[in-house]
Amino acid sequence: MEAQANNNKSTAMDWILFLVSTAVVVLMLIFMNEWFWIALPFSLTYLVKALRAM
Repeated sequence: MEAQANNNKSTAMDWILFLVSTAVVVLMLIFMNEWFWIALPFSLTYLVKALRAM
């Protein structure tokens, strides 16, 4: 039971980190579009972790 709660918490944190990193990517596209690719791996990694595909 505790492992299940821990797993759900981890997924929630992954979704939060995905949303924050996606916001950073969008802001970088607006203000520093030549450097947005630096934040892109974080967004994609946390999306994959949140979807439990990794």
